[in-house]
Amino acid sequence: MSSPAPSPVSARRLRRALVSLLAVAGLAGVLTACAPTVALTAAPAANEPACASVTVALPETVAGQPSRETNAQATGAWGDPAAVLLHCGVAVPGPTTTECLSVNGVDWLADDTDAPSYRYTTYGRDPAVEVVVDSTVVSGTTALIDLQSAVTSIPAERACVGAQDVYTPTDAPEDPNAADDAPPPADTPEPTPAQ
Repeated sequence: MSSPAPSPVSARRLRRALVSLLAVAGLAGVLTACAPTVALTAAPAANEPACASVTVALPETVAGQPSRETNAQATGAWGDPAAVLLHCGVAVPGPTTTECLSVNGVDWLADDTDAPSYRYTTYGRDPAVEVVVDSTVVSGTTALIDLQSAVTSIPAERACVGAQDVYTPTDAPEDPNAADDAPPPADTPEPTPAQ
């Protein structure tokens, strides 16, 4: 005995289901192809536990750009093409004369050597976090604000100082017995201007 032939209604339903399935599979393939994994290299201290805390706190969007998959530990990328890149575990900067910006309680050293791409590195946090921003696509300040909550999972140990915070020698004649860089004692009266 042979099985009955499928009814025209069943065949139509089967065809619709297959067409729908193929359309969904094709759309998934197109969406996946639009945003391939961003190839990055892990920073030297990317395996620090503090970098794991940063990584799990990274936002889904930065400066309006959606997050992307990366292939390296303790990294992040946003935008297509990637306009914001993050590396946790870069070298911790020491004292420097590089411009320092304080954005929402996080101190960043700003490097414009490769402008319009700007490199921002946290100052006073160990391990350090580096963010590279393509300023033709997004605002550096907006990106740093959006990353603030992830970056502050690493506590600040130091802060940037301004020129007003730095002791500089006065024009007074040198005292050979005084240390070159020591500030005057607190109980020393202020000198009066010469008449």
